[in-house]
Amino acid sequence: METQLPDDFRCPISLEIMSDPVILPSGHTFDRVSIQRWLDSGHRTCPITKLPLPEHPCLIPNHALRSLISNYTLVSPSKLQPCPQPQILISSLTSQSSHVGTKLNSLTHLVRLTKHDSGFRRKLTELGAAPGVLKCVGSDDPSLQEKALSLLLNLSLDDDNKVGLVAEGAIYRVIKVLRFGSPDCRAIAATIITSLAVVEVNKATIGAYPDAIQALVWLLISGKGREKKEAATALYAICSFADNRRRAIDCGAVPILISLLDSGLERAIEVLGLLVKCKEGREEMMKVNGCVKVLVSVLRNGSSRGVQYGLFTLNCLCSCCERLCFEAINEGVVEICMGLMEEENEKIRRYTSSLVQTLRENHAFG
Repeated sequence: METQLPDDFRCPISLEIMSDPVILPSGHTFDRVSIQRWLDSGHRTCPITKLPLPEHPCLIPNHALRSLISNYTLVSPSKLQPCPQPQILISSLTSQSSHVGTKLNSLTHLVRLTKHDSGFRRKLTELGAAPGVLKCVGSDDPSLQEKALSLLLNLSLDDDNKVGLVAEGAIYRVIKVLRFGSPDCRAIAATIITSLAVVEVNKATIGAYPDAIQALVWLLISGKGREKKEAATALYAICSFADNRRRAIDCGAVPILISLLDSGLERAIEVLGLLVKCKEGREEMMKVNGCVKVLVSVLRNGSSRGVQYGLFTLNCLCSCCERLCFEAINEGVVEICMGLMEEENEKIRRYTSSLVQTLRENHAFG
């Protein structure tokens, strides 16, 4: 279906069909997720024109384009191949007489239809699709489970669906997959946690759920590359809620994250940047041998976003421990900071200045 859609429907960054098109002050349209990721990385120029943007650029919803895309995708599938009515597809997921192949076929149709169409996603939840999808998520068949997780992820993309899916019991099913699913299923399950945690009330619900944070920390230990990255992203999403930081710390997240950061998983520094905000997090980081060395390495080699979090984390630690100040000096942090003072990124310059001031106040250097 995607090959039939006009190129103007595609985000210039991701090249995917836009689900939430927004207009930059430069006048160009991007998918919200893609341009937000661009801005969060510290960029303050338009990806197309390269012209400078305000420090906090306004993202204006492009309702006209969104409506065009929605209408086009609703019409296009019928031109390509006949598709059963949504209610019939949903019924096949819950029917005891439906074979695995029938359910898999229904899920495949629904995944395709919900990928880019927010209106169709809302319609499915209104038709009561959640129980059937969650039942398939709990299936022992890996193919059925993976396809059901993909559909659950699509449904969770709409803010209007997030609280309802949690109320339907999505967290219980997802946590079980984090523990016992295939590698691909575990990665999707962690991504679903991230998506559901966009809504503030869900952060508290997820964190308070038995074994939720523990399962994500376990995935950091036992998972492969993609699983570890998605687990770290999910922890970052839910640890913006203060109570969840202590829960993550109690589950032993700090030394694991520092080890992963040392092994090249930069997403770990973002989580550490949240955990360092509480006393328990700082105390745990101080116990880890080589913590400062790893953080200084991020300042030296990390991305713009990684450097921001590295500076913030190191400053929080040095502010409450003179010993760590001297460790940072010995690792060459002053020379690095002198170079970062010239960075274009305003946050990096500000965090660098704060770290230098902290070192001076602790008499680590003159």
